[in-house]
Amino acid sequence: MTVIFYFIAFIVALVILAYIFGYSYLFSGISKTYLKGKLSANIDDGRFFRSNIIHTTSPKLWEEHPDFSKKKLSKEISDDLLHSNTASFLVVKEGKLLHEQYFNGYNQLSKTNSFSMAKAVTVMLLGKAIEEGKIKSVDEKFTDLYPEFKTKPFGKDLTLKNLAQMESGLDWDENYKNPFLPNARAYYGKNLLKAAFSRRFKEQPGERFEYQSGSTQLLGFALKKALNQSLASYLSEKFWIPLGMEQNADWSVDESGMEKTYCCIHSNSRDFAKLGQLFLDNGKVGDKQILNLDFVEQMRTPTKKSAEIYGMGFWINNDNPVKHYYFLGLQGQYIIMIPEHKMIIVRTGSYNNLPKTDRGRPDQVKFLVNETVKLFS
Repeated sequence: MTVIFYFIAFIVALVILAYIFGYSYLFSGISKTYLKGKLSANIDDGRFFRSNIIHTTSPKLWEEHPDFSKKKLSKEISDDLLHSNTASFLVVKEGKLLHEQYFNGYNQLSKTNSFSMAKAVTVMLLGKAIEEGKIKSVDEKFTDLYPEFKTKPFGKDLTLKNLAQMESGLDWDENYKNPFLPNARAYYGKNLLKAAFSRRFKEQPGERFEYQSGSTQLLGFALKKALNQSLASYLSEKFWIPLGMEQNADWSVDESGMEKTYCCIHSNSRDFAKLGQLFLDNGKVGDKQILNLDFVEQMRTPTKKSAEIYGMGFWINNDNPVKHYYFLGLQGQYIIMIPEHKMIIVRTGSYNNLPKTDRGRPDQVKFLVNETVKLFS
């Protein structure tokens, strides 16, 4: 009985200390992972979080390519997809669906977590807000919207472009495995404002590239204030509906209703592919320009400070003989655009030990690009 008493007392003490020191979000994390039989965040955990709906109104199905499903994947591609615990693999060519395959019980209606592919979507919203005059330019100061950042060292110099290009100078350790670091607090916590605004700056904005979820979350707050509406509703109005998305999507939010702009758009792979098609079509849907071409070019132009691997929201590989750029999310969520071949590749799944030996770019992306182009060209 005494042992049980001390054990209970120890647990109670740990809970109290967690709340005192701001780690209460750990209990949410444990309930959504270990108690669900998972070891970390996963592509199916959207149902465990609050979300805002990204509505669509006039779904438009993909037209099938004349060669749709006529060619099987090569053994090399199939083995890679199976080894990496893939959920979906789609290929679009010349604006038409060429290959569509699902694994492990997923199908064309399955909504999975975009993870950081949402970063590029958030940058798209920035471009639209600038086009509509709701934000002055990418060079607008963050302090124009949040004057309190003037008191932070380096905070007065932060621009929206710094945030979009991952050159903010924010003190944010992009580590998904350590539950005590900012990513876990933002993902499982209740207050994104506190998680993001509590961070300091460690260096001058614009000086160095460092990929950080916190930068995109700050960009999301800037957008929310400038737009004065939910980001999910703005995304619906400006992109989801014009693109003719097949399903409503869900964007995870905190308790205040603020979207997790660094991640967590839950959608199906066919609709993810439509985001890719928008960029292959240079921001147009049919004859309508829904994202300014100049801004599209900014997004997919690699920066010098990133050593030519990142633009604004996009990862870029112009070193490969087959040049490509892409949306990238944790555990291998990709929307890959290959302009030379008018091709899009979408891959979703749970690749927990995704190798990134190419300066932060996943090895699998280049492999899939080269092998898919070889197969379908």
